Amino acid sequence: MPAIQLTPVERKAKRSDAHHLSPVVMIGAEGLTPAIVKETDAALNAHGLIKVRVFSDDRTAREDMLNALADQLNAAPVQHIGKLLVLWRPLPAKEKTPEESRMAAPRVVKVVKYAKNGTGRPNIAKVTVFGNQRLTAGGMVKRAKTFKVSAKKRAQNA
Repeated sequence: MPAIQLTPVERKAKRSDAHHLSPVVMIGAEGLTPAIVKETDAALNAHGLIKVRVFSDDRTAREDMLNALADQLNAAPVQHIGKLLVLWRPLPAKEKTPEESRMAAPRVVKVVKYAKNGTGRPNIAKVTVFGNQRLTAGGMVKRAKTFKVSAKKRAQNA
């Protein structure tokens, strides 16, 4: 049995998320080789949810491959439909360096301004807010105020 068990609701959500994905790993006539397992592991680390295409006509062999991959990689088998296998494993947590956690990166904020008459459609705009800026309640972008230093302190620091 694989290490991760999904509830039917979780499995349904993963199937819908995987619907638009293209297969990232192809299993050919050689079957399940160590290179295939290694490549599948790398794809799960990068994406979390992947599709695998198996070029084999034997349905039981494909089911065995799905279960073997799930067991070896601690992944959850999501779906086996035709020659496609879907696997999921949670993405590993990314470590942040202290410099990355301190820096204020630009972020995109959606601003909704409603029409003045109640029947019009609202105006929606995406605005980029930088680290030294803030968004007001009216949807305007303003610079953050600079900290004012007294003349006496300025003279001491100079």
